[in-house]
Amino acid sequence: MENSLYLIVSSVIVLVILFSIYGLYVKVIKSKNSVLEALSSIDVQLRKRYDLIPNILTIAQKFMEHETELFNQITELRTKAINAQSGTKAKFEAEAKLDAQLRALMVNVENYPTLKSDATMVQAMATYNEVEEHISAARRFYNSALTQLKNVIEIFPGNLFASFAGQTSSFSYFETEEAAKAPINAANYLK
Repeated sequence: MENSLYLIVSSVIVLVILFSIYGLYVKVIKSKNSVLEALSSIDVQLRKRYDLIPNILTIAQKFMEHETELFNQITELRTKAINAQSGTKAKFEAEAKLDAQLRALMVNVENYPTLKSDATMVQAMATYNEVEEHISAARRFYNSALTQLKNVIEIFPGNLFASFAGQTSSFSYFETEEAAKAPINAANYLK
């Protein structure tokens, strides 16, 4: 009787340990999949932006003949961003540079009243702003999912099982460039 009780208790303990290990493994895999899902969401939104950029440039070129260098830079940066591998630091850097040039284009649009009031351009800019909001939300979701993954694989006992699950923290956070972080001086726009 005592032997069978000992066997039952030890079997329960082994099962609890096995289920705990399995639970940690599942948590690591779910966290990794959340990061991959977030990256996919960013890519979908970026694809919308990439498709919108040529239309904005075409509309703007009708009015802004002197801005060809800016158009060429945006086109070149768009190509680099499209070709960069998703989720890599190079992709995030290319996106930051493209974002800075697109902001420069939007500022330049303000200098052309006929362009700014053109119905097609107004629609394109509204769509652009909406896409940018979606990209921002997708990036926040990605950074949140990455934080969760890093917590799972870096905090005990998850760190013990992260290598078993084949997961390391190879992803990087999306961060903005310093120029984008700088505060805006409204006086520059009121001249």
